[in-house]
Amino acid sequence: MLFDVTRSELADAFGEDRLATLPATAFPPSTAGTEGARLLQTVGVPTDTLWLREPDEDSGLLPLVQDVVHSEDFEDAPQDAGEWPVVGWLLNAHLALDPGSGKVHAFDADEETVQELHTDVSSLVHVTLRFQRLLEEFTFSGDDGDDSDEEADFERLEREVERIRQETSSVDPLPFQDDETVWSVVGDEIAAGQRFKGDSPGARSQTAS
Repeated sequence: MLFDVTRSELADAFGEDRLATLPATAFPPSTAGTEGARLLQTVGVPTDTLWLREPDEDSGLLPLVQDVVHSEDFEDAPQDAGEWPVVGWLLNAHLALDPGSGKVHAFDADEETVQELHTDVSSLVHVTLRFQRLLEEFTFSGDDGDDSDEEADFERLEREVERIRQETSSVDPLPFQDDETVWSVVGDEIAAGQRFKGDSPGARSQTAS
């Protein structure tokens, strides 16, 4: 694993009821025993930023890439990508686990592009954890309407997002390899004050937009 991610760390931060996992039976037999699948079964991810796919009600299995997109439309997709299980959804991208390499790929059906998003699942959990904690723990100065305070808040928020980008990239360069990855877009949204809940200046700016 690139990152040391544990169930207890996630549970301490978000509580057990806000963690999502996938059952071993949802994975194809060739994938169920891989390290990435085991992490999604035992550690899981916090909800809200990233969503895990629900297994099919009848078969109990995760959809495969070929079930959710026309894999032949993706020129850069590996030949066997159609057989990979789709484990999650982030923005407008299907997240699929390559059981051979352990990498997580993002398939954007609208743009018909596929991109290596994570070197392994521990990186996926790590980035989700860091961004979700920032959304939970970042505090705005107050509601006094002082524009200078609010501007300073957003500068501080942007620095926190950039710190996550840099610290992640020093271990796994894939999530933020360019400005077009789905995580780069999520980071930009957070830095702009979006994705916050409640009555924070961030949440209000999102409503106003």
